[in-house]
Amino acid sequence: MNHLNIVATTEGAVGLITLNRPKALNALNAELLGELVTQLEAWDRDDTVRCIVLTGSERAFAAGADIKEMQPLSYADTFRKNLFADANDRISAIRKPIIAAVAGWALGGGCELAMLCDFIIAADTAKFGQPEINLGVMPGIGGTQRLTRFVGKSKAMEMCLTGRNMDAAEAERAGLVSRVVPAAELMAEAMKAAAKIAEQSLPIVAMTKETVNRAYETTLAEGVRFERRLFHAMFATADQKEGMAAFGEKRKANFTDR
Repeated sequence: MNHLNIVATTEGAVGLITLNRPKALNALNAELLGELVTQLEAWDRDDTVRCIVLTGSERAFAAGADIKEMQPLSYADTFRKNLFADANDRISAIRKPIIAAVAGWALGGGCELAMLCDFIIAADTAKFGQPEINLGVMPGIGGTQRLTRFVGKSKAMEMCLTGRNMDAAEAERAGLVSRVVPAAELMAEAMKAAAKIAEQSLPIVAMTKETVNRAYETTLAEGVRFERRLFHAMFATADQKEGMAAFGEKRKANFTDR
């Protein structure tokens, strides 16, 4: 699959997508987002790829949506195009885990893209922000919603209303990122985490991802009920039998995705 704005490679069972618009600090234009969702969906259908890592450059994960592309649009244009809805919905629908490996700037749409992933590993050089207020707009790819769920109302409100950036250490304290690593170790750590996930049972991983995501979409009681039903369902799989047998026999499990 040929792309102009991303680079897609595989390492074992891990797919790696690198955003590749260096002159624009990986700004998210329609072409890049189209290539990104097409590649994600292709790997979601490919059982040889079991986990995905999404990254940018050392300087920028993505510095935002492409302002030059958006500036001429009218309300009618954005409404008719349903601007950003397609990318948001299609990325949200990917069933395999996506890890964002973030170094440098992750601003505006870049921060929102990172939050669309299942968790973020940040380099100590990473900076996150929603500076859209300075452009006379607000976040439009889920930023007001996901950031609030990750870091709480007060911090999200401040960032969205002032455009203040958050460094990697603050992002970890606030719960936006899972952990912070030295920039030189970012990709190794992200690929190591992805490889560990790729060793697990594919259907069990997908069900676990779906259940964690449900915590943000429903009440605690409904979420726990959903978790319990999927947990019970896992006992109908061969991988549950193999995993528990391997534990008892003190060996590595050989999952077959059944």
